[in-house]
Formats: sequence, C-alpha cells, structure tokens
Amino acid sequence: MSDNQSWNSSGSEEDAEPRDESGHLVGMVDLSGVLSKWTNYIHGWQDRWVVLKNNTLSYYKSQDETEYGCRGSLCLSKAVITPHEFDECRLDISVNDSVWYLRAQDPEHRHQWIDSVELHRTIREGRRERGGIQGTIFIPPPLADSGYGSESSLRRHGSMLSLTSATSGFSATSTSSFKKGHSLREKLAEMETFRDILCRQVDTLQKYFDGCSDAVSKDELQRDKIVEDDEDDFPNTRTDGEFLHNNHGSKEKLFQTVSPKGINGIDFKGEAITFKATTAGILATLSHCIDLMVKREDSWQKRVDKEMEKRRRIEDGYKSALNELKKKSHFGGPDYEEGPNSLINEDEFFDAVEAALDRQDKIEEQSHTEKIRIHRSSPVPPGDVYSSIGTHRFSNKVEEMVQNHMTYSLQDVGGDANWQLVVEEGEMKVYRREVEENGIVLDPLKATHSVKGVTGHEVCHYFWDTTYRNDWETTIENFNVVETLSANATIVYQTHKRVWPASQRDVLYLSAMRKILANNENDPDTWLVCNFSVDHDDAQPSSRCVRAKINIGMICQTLVSPPEGDKEISRDNILCKITYVANVNPGGWAPASVLRAVAKREYPKFLKRFTSYVQEKTAGKPILF
Repeated sequence: MSDNQSWNSSGSEEDAEPRDESGHLVGMVDLSGVLSKWTNYIHGWQDRWVVLKNNTLSYYKSQDETEYGCRGSLCLSKAVITPHEFDECRLDISVNDSVWYLRAQDPEHRHQWIDSVELHRTIREGRRERGGIQGTIFIPPPLADSGYGSESSLRRHGSMLSLTSATSGFSATSTSSFKKGHSLREKLAEMETFRDILCRQVDTLQKYFDGCSDAVSKDELQRDKIVEDDEDDFPNTRTDGEFLHNNHGSKEKLFQTVSPKGINGIDFKGEAITFKATTAGILATLSHCIDLMVKREDSWQKRVDKEMEKRRRIEDGYKSALNELKKKSHFGGPDYEEGPNSLINEDEFFDAVEAALDRQDKIEEQSHTEKIRIHRSSPVPPGDVYSSIGTHRFSNKVEEMVQNHMTYSLQDVGGDANWQLVVEEGEMKVYRREVEENGIVLDPLKATHSVKGVTGHEVCHYFWDTTYRNDWETTIENFNVVETLSANATIVYQTHKRVWPASQRDVLYLSAMRKILANNENDPDTWLVCNFSVDHDDAQPSSRCVRAKINIGMICQTLVSPPEGDKEISRDNILCKITYVANVNPGGWAPASVLRAVAKREYPKFLKRFTSYVQEKTAGKPILF
C-alpha cells in the first residue's frame, strides 16, 4: 500500500482530499520563490527560499538546501494573512502566537503570494464545509391534519390543549422571572386561578356546541325523511303545528323545542355572563401586572446598565492585557524598529538604546586591556607628506574643508554662536548647538581637551591611520578602505554596530590628514584630520543600513614648556590642545530626544577613550613632533 493510500485509510477529513499522481491536492497551485524573512533584531531581514504546497507554507535557507529539510512550516488552515499597512512589499502570516514577517521583491510579487495563500485556504475550507454537510441534512416531517377549519363540523379539536399549554408556559416563565416581586407573584397566582376557571368554562361551552351540532344533524335527518313520502301519504297538520300524522295514524315530532336550560341542562346565558366576568378579571389582573413591571423597570434597567459597565471595563482590561502580551511576545519584530510607524514609544526607545549601549560598554571594558597589549605598528610618513594637498580628484574639496575647519572650528565658543556647555569633566568641555531640519537632529558638537605627554602629530596619526581603528573605536562593526587617493587621503566605508531598536548606520567618507605650518615662528604648527562624506561607485547605499552623513574635524596643537637646565625635552614637557568638531546627519527616524541624549553620553566617552589610548601607545616611545 502506498503512503497516500495509507493516509486516506485513516478516515480523517484532511487526508481524504483528492490528490493527483504526484501527491498534490487537486485544484491547488504550488508556488515557490525567494522572500525576505525577518529573523531577529540582530540579523534583520534575510533571504529565504519559501515553498507553498498542499496548504502548507515552508521555508529553507536557500533553494540548494531543500533536500536537507525545511527550517520551519505553517499550516494555513487557521492562518491569518495581513498585508502591511505602509510597506507595500510586506505581508505577515500568523498562526496563534507564531508570526512570520515576510517581504517580497515588489508589490506585484506580494499580491501573487497573498492570492496563492488565500486560494489554498479557500479550496481547503470549501472541501471541509462540503464534507461536514453530507449525511446531516434535516428533512422536516409532513404537517399533521389538525382538524381546524372543517365546514361540516363545529368541533374545534385541540383548543383546550392550546389554551392549557399557553397559560402554563406563561405562568412558569413569569414566576421564574420575578421571584423577588411579592405582589407580582400574588397576581400571577390569581392568573392561574382564572386559567382554571376559563378551562372549565371553555369545556362546558364546547359540550354545548357539540350538543347543538348533534341536534341540528338529527333535525336534518327528520326533514329528509318527510320529503321522501308520497304526496298522497302526506300527513295533515294539527292545529298546534307541532305534530304530523302519517298514513298509519302515528304522530312524529318535526321540531324539537329547546328547553330554557339548553341542551343537556346547560344554562348558556349564565355561562356567557360568567365567561365575560372571568375575562374582565383577567384583563384587570394583567393591567395590574403591567403596572408592577413598569415600576420595576427602572430598577432593572439600572442593574443592567451597571452590569454592562462592569462588562465593558473587564473587556477593556482584557484587550489591554492581550495587547501587552502580544507586544511582549513579538517585541523585537520589525514593527518595533526605528521608523515613522514604529509601535515603540519614545521612552521605550530611549530605554532600549541605553540598555544596548550599556551592554556594549561592558564588553569593551573586558577587551580593552587585550587590545592595548597587541603590538601594531605602521610606518609613519615624514611630516612633509602631510604638508601638501596631493593630486587627486578630491584635492579641491579637501582643501576647502581644511580651510573651513581652520577658520570656523578654532573660533571661540562665545559671542553669537549660541554654543551651550553640556558636559564638563576636568580639562574636557563639550558644547552643542541645537539644529533641526525636517524633524532630523543636526546638532553640531564641539569639544575642547588638553592631554599631557602626547603631540598633535601623534594624536592625528592614531586617529587617521585605519591600522589602529578597531583598538579605540568601539562602535564600528567593520570597515574597509575603498580607495587610497594619496599618502595622506583615503576613502573609507564603515558600518556601525546596531543599537536596537535604532536601524543600523553606515558611512562613506574621505579621510585626510594635514599639517598646517604656523605663520609666526612663535606659534605652534597645527595638525588636522578631516573626515567628510562622499559618494563612490564601489560603496552604494543599501536597504540594510541607513546612510549617515558626516563632517568631522580633529584639530591638534602641541605646546612645549622648556625643560630645566640642559635637560632634553621629555613627554612631561609637552601638552596637546585638541579641538574636536562633529556635524552629523544620522538620517532615519530616531526621536530627537534620544539622539541628543546619546550624543551627550557617547562623545565625551569617545574622546576620553581615544586620548587614553594614545597616551598608552606612546608611553616610553620617542616623541613624534
């Protein structure tokens, strides 16, 4: 026996579905292709090979790995397919607490997948409904002859049964509905008594009508018999008009006179009066019952309103708890990412970012000592190399950026610049100007710091040389040099570690290091590193990261205090004055308060971490002026 036959022999509804030779359900069209599936907030969207077959949605890591088995599957019988409200390429498929977030290549492919999934569900549901109806069709029995409306009889069979059943049902319902109404129970008891009286009276009147019917029938037989006699034998009428003589001399009674008591001794007039009085009593009692119910209506309505309000509060609490549960179960999904339609509020966004940064700080503290111990060295070009502009296609742009930093970055923070002091720790001061464009925070930052024992050349060297980048920069996930323009200029692409729920950022920038000779021999030379965003064909923006734009300057000057006597200049005699300026457009949709709080927290930590690294790397080494 084949597998398919063994499944069908189980008698289950689903296995009894008709299949073709390949085992596919008849009428269902299979579909397979590449969809992006949300994995987690670390790896984000990943391409997966998705297969729709036999009302089941399965996914594999790639098409080549289908033979090793699927990584997950969903039965679509009870699945809910939800096209995303804002993302035209996204669809969500959920079964109970399991949710798959999927994205197609374009809206057309999304519609194709949704239609195919719905077709599978529709075919399966249709077959299930048809299978459930067979064998359970209800055929009502023919109506029985009730005997009502007969033209040849005055008897109304079943009238007593109807009256008794109706009154009994009314009484039972009434007494159970108003158990607390004492007066109402008394009136209902009276209704029971009236019902018994009416039943007896209806029975009496029924007997009277039956007697009348019998008398009329006998009278009609007498008339028929007289008409059948010959005219010669027709009897003569007596003077009293009551009896007729036939040919044999006997006399017969043609019309029987009804006695005042009626047939079988029934007083029809008396019964009619009693019936009228009983119905009047019923009407009076019903009127009293209605008055009692109207008086109690307000009390019952208040109780109903109170219960409805209590139910509404319970339902609201249930919905709120359910939403919180769903939020916790799917927290970290794509709906809680940074974006204009994010379900996470600003406070939760800030808390999540702060928690992620704290975790990164702990990891960096553990690995900091090991990084310092690693000996890395790169040849230091002579100072003359950094004095020239260089010849490459960005030469003019580099010179423009250098002049801007020398003109504006070294200006005093006072005056009309509106710089606000936000952090002050020893020799380090951090200033900020609040600037927003189209809701995006573009606050320029400026920091000043003084570091003993290092020169401006050494600080700029370690800041510019990518050989040491991962030793002191803790926010970078990876980077690579896209192009080397000259000995003192490179184009660098780097991606930063993601801090959920914020989107991951990347940046493509030109980094140039320059030495600006002083105009006065008594003034120190200036070393400068400027990093500013550029475009390059080998590093195009991608949907995986939000491309940030930067314009950063690290400006350093070395101050030397003369040693005592004939001693040589040591690191105790040098001091580096640092001015660091940053203009960053982060892009994306992060809240302004979060961006400002993160900048206030991270920039001082970065500057302290970097300068401490330079001091540790240069300790005991010859001074590089």
